[in-house]
Amino acid sequence: MAKPNTHIVKRALHYTEPYDERKLYASVYAACLSVRTPAGEAELTADRVCRTVEPWLEDKSEVTSGDIRLHVHAASYNRIGPWQNTNTTTTLL
Repeated sequence: MAKPNTHIVKRALHYTEPYDERKLYASVYAACLSVRTPAGEAELTADRVCRTVEPWLEDKSEVTSGDIRLHVHAASYNRIGPWQNTNTTTTLL
């Protein structure tokens, strides 16, 4: 799990805030509900997203919300992103 106040999410020009897992969870959960995903599935999805992002953040001092979105998107499709080792082979579904 990421340490509190370690990872900063840049929201706008020079505005930053500490990474907050609860905020990411709530955002993913709300997005799922907005497309009529059942509440239980929305909870599982939000939890899975948080578990994907937390280890990735461990060596980052600052990321944007766009970086988080790209990481989650790439991870959900098992694609290689710029933050990963390109020597590995992946299969696109």
